[in-house]
Amino acid sequence: MQDIQILDLDFLETKDAIASFLVKTDIGPILIESGPESTFPALEKALHNLGYNIHDIQHVLLTHIHFDHAGAAWRLAQLGAKIYVHPLGKLHLESPEKLWNSAKLIYGEDMDRLWGQMQPIPENQVIAVKDGEVLEFGNTRIKALHTPGHAIHHIAWNYDGNIFTGDVAGVKIDGGPVVPPCPPPDIHIEAWKNSLAILKAENPRALYLTHFGIINHIDQHLDNLSYILDEWARWIKPYFEKGEDQQLVIPKFMEFTQSQLKKENCSEELVKVYEYANPSWMSVAGLYRYWKLKSQGRI
Repeated sequence: MQDIQILDLDFLETKDAIASFLVKTDIGPILIESGPESTFPALEKALHNLGYNIHDIQHVLLTHIHFDHAGAAWRLAQLGAKIYVHPLGKLHLESPEKLWNSAKLIYGEDMDRLWGQMQPIPENQVIAVKDGEVLEFGNTRIKALHTPGHAIHHIAWNYDGNIFTGDVAGVKIDGGPVVPPCPPPDIHIEAWKNSLAILKAENPRALYLTHFGIINHIDQHLDNLSYILDEWARWIKPYFEKGEDQQLVIPKFMEFTQSQLKKENCSEELVKVYEYANPSWMSVAGLYRYWKLKSQGRI
């Protein structure tokens, strides 16, 4: 649609890894996904190229609070924007220390290079949005769809049949196959499949993937994602059951997933972009945790 613009945030100086979306309304532009703070200059540049100033963004809708989707939200809030998020994500944006420290245990010295910084957002600028709630921006109406599975604090946003899916509709880049991002701690296969059914029930005309771009063949895309989600989970399960160290499983899983991409005629360069958008090593930890909770009867 002409009133939706895809903004490539040039994550790690790479095209098609992380997107933000600008929606034109009669009260000014709104932004869906802030991207990480490390790409804030690229966001400013992309807006400038469309004839906007960063100060023009007064409303930011987040699909969830992972850094690649929400890390720059505080910068926009400093300029006066309101930030719309799942109720379970609200406190993490107001007090991001726990979120940041947990991520630092994983990324260590790479935090700044990958994600930049993260600072608190004032409580009165963080708006918790209920499932099914419709936000109105002038004549523009956007419906919130709570869609857990990838994250418990996940929202897909439906604007006139165009759904901004965050990570719940997977990662699909430049003609490659769709794959599921499965980082810890919230991966829940059954909830994810229910969320895919929620997306289908909206009868969307298009899906807008943060990683990356527009999907028009909705059912085929979501069915393929459901299949590969099961396939990845089944691949991990015997390693979990044998108690094999995750660090030893990571290179095997990376080889498995990269071979899948190459079978779909993905070049080495495209495989690299997939790894930037969806690091396969993180899915080992996420799926291990899923099977652990499953074995304990907690999901």
